[in-house]
Amino acid sequence: MIKKAVIPAAGLGTRFLPATKAQPKEMLPIIDTPTIQYVVQECVDSGIEDILIISGKGKRSIEDHFDRNYELESRLSEQEDEALYNQLRYIDSMANIHFIRQKELNGLGDAIYHARFHCGNEPFAVLLGDSVNSSIIPVTQQLIDAYEQYHQPVLGVERVPHEKVSRYGIVGGNKLNDHILQLTQLVEKPAPAQAPSDYAIAGRYILTPQIFSALERTPRGKGNEIQLTDALRLLLTQEPIVASIIEGKRYDMGNKLDFLKTTVEFALKRPDFAAPFESFLRETINKIDEAKSE
Repeated sequence: MIKKAVIPAAGLGTRFLPATKAQPKEMLPIIDTPTIQYVVQECVDSGIEDILIISGKGKRSIEDHFDRNYELESRLSEQEDEALYNQLRYIDSMANIHFIRQKELNGLGDAIYHARFHCGNEPFAVLLGDSVNSSIIPVTQQLIDAYEQYHQPVLGVERVPHEKVSRYGIVGGNKLNDHILQLTQLVEKPAPAQAPSDYAIAGRYILTPQIFSALERTPRGKGNEIQLTDALRLLLTQEPIVASIIEGKRYDMGNKLDFLKTTVEFALKRPDFAAPFESFLRETINKIDEAKSE
């Protein structure tokens, strides 16, 4: 059983400047909820309540978000705003969240290596903080189910357009069934002609403690950083790894356009204002069409 999760959240968020000059990109809200809270919620929905967040310089607001704010709670209590008060109390009690700093930005692999003492000899989940999933069964739970069946490290993957494979870590392997691949290759951002498949690593992993020894032996790669994909490729030469094709939709929060698309889709799912927001979108599109036809 997977009891622990690691969420790397130490990146600078340069693609969202200037918004991320003084706040972490993980705290950028999808409507009224910080992105990282959705990631933590996925852990909780998957039965994991022991979570280590790998933070960095300027990330204090993440810790504050998951801590209690007695003054604010008191003010809401005085105003008899019970619904909002309960929301805030849920945030600080939703999981046992620990923090450790990655003092130098040496890559995702180095961030994961910081979790070695917290995770010890247990398998653990890894959830990247800049992707959010919408699915009936939580994506992390899907990977846990695959791990419990195969007892191997599991990478969550999704199919991407062939012309976009150069943006992702790409896996290759043999299908064991409709949802599982036995991996034979791991390639970081290949050219489309060299890609072993169209299956991209989707920011979710179940890893075993052996990844830490692999990371110790992983040389610096792209960007002079220790890449997790490079460590997984090294691990693949020593033990089998499977990939689980995720069911659901992944929202990549790594760039501004996808962030906008995610906000719109989530807003249309919100019962409190989905109808008027949809009406606004239709009116806006009609105005655009009218302007183009003039």
